[in-house]
Amino acid sequence: MPTRTFQANGVNAETGGYLLRALSAADLAKAARGEPVPDPILAGELKARSLSAEAHFGVGADPDDLGAMGWGVVFAESIGADVKEALAPLLALRREQATKKSEKRFRVLDGDLAYRPGETKNGYLSRLGVAPGSAKPDKLPMHLLLVGSPAELPFNVQTQLDLNYSVGRLWFDRAEDYASYAKTVVRAERGEIAREKRLALFGPRNPGDEATEMSADVLLGALKKKFARPAGGWWTTATVADEARKAALEKLVGGAETPAVLFTASHGVGFPVGHKLQRRDQGALLCQEWSPLDPKPIARKQYFSAADIGKDADVAGMIAMCFACFGAGTPDRDQFTRAAGEEVPALAPEAFLSALAQALLAHPKGGALAFIGHVERAWGYSFVWPGVGNATEPFENTLTALLKGRRVGVAMDPFERKYADLGAMVTTTLEEVRIKSTPALEEELAWLWTANNDARNYIVVGDPAVRAAVKS
Repeated sequence: MPTRTFQANGVNAETGGYLLRALSAADLAKAARGEPVPDPILAGELKARSLSAEAHFGVGADPDDLGAMGWGVVFAESIGADVKEALAPLLALRREQATKKSEKRFRVLDGDLAYRPGETKNGYLSRLGVAPGSAKPDKLPMHLLLVGSPAELPFNVQTQLDLNYSVGRLWFDRAEDYASYAKTVVRAERGEIAREKRLALFGPRNPGDEATEMSADVLLGALKKKFARPAGGWWTTATVADEARKAALEKLVGGAETPAVLFTASHGVGFPVGHKLQRRDQGALLCQEWSPLDPKPIARKQYFSAADIGKDADVAGMIAMCFACFGAGTPDRDQFTRAAGEEVPALAPEAFLSALAQALLAHPKGGALAFIGHVERAWGYSFVWPGVGNATEPFENTLTALLKGRRVGVAMDPFERKYADLGAMVTTTLEEVRIKSTPALEEELAWLWTANNDARNYIVVGDPAVRAAVKS
């Protein structure tokens, strides 16, 4: 990877070119300096998590044990009674599981305890009487399901909670979609939904495109090698490069080849602010049919979106992890091109979850259990490190955990630890740059800050306590 220019993933649907121009180290260092002074509590949590020698969220008990670590739901203040009623079967199941050792380990945070618009993560926890730091289940359960739009309950609250908790989010436009998802999770937990133990890897290698050349060769290459012979009765298929066309992905998402766990690496499709298709198709997965050598507006036949999940699709019980720009959602503001004293550019009229993730989880015949994806632009720093090369361990470790039956929020711990490690380093380097800036130090800040934002922006859509629903 070049150390002096930085190119994010993501393709502009209107032009067929990249969403974000290549940025220099000076560009990104300027953006990093434009950030507010780091919150001292968050900086302390990042440092403490980074230095902790304890695995699994710094807790002594098994994090997969809901009776030990608890489960709670945090409702945004505006969520109505119809949504709460729709989720009742899921809440009843989690209450039964989480209260085996203590009634305190199941919480429904609504009414006066609901999240209020504008609250910071620490402000909300303080109102609950919870101190920063690792989860204390008798105060607040470790597994937390957030229910609400990211326009009201922001992505940054979710990612900051994720440092010390196992966090997922649900947000749909209709109460019946919540009901469909709750029904799927309950059925999966009862063993009524079970898929073959198959991991499917998918990723185009678009000619002339450095980003997908790297993701296909480095990321998918490492995963193919790692999971060539998975343990526990699992098996792996890989659809990469010329084979990674839309028709092949349609077979993997609801078709005859749908796996228990799907991993994709591709560009995500992006649209200008307020475009009529932004809410519907942003974050859709661009397939092998696209080429940067002949840039022109992207056609729907080149990408896989929510509209491609048919009413008869069989996605019940699958878990999808998609490396793609905006794959899980879009914030309202740009996180990478801001600068001190300048207005932060808008990405969307308001923050939203990707329609693809929502459609997968809410399928009326039975939805996916979870969607793991990226908020904002994704970068090669997810799996390549300057001067080192291959750095795919977080992906390998997360997928290994999923195949071993770990809960999805627990499986995401490698990304949270990476965020903590980088966050602590960014804080120190930013202070050094503000005291005395040099080109070498600015370049170090640029890649640390970009990699930190990238690691932070992986989220879980769905209940963080779900696990792969597979046949025994």
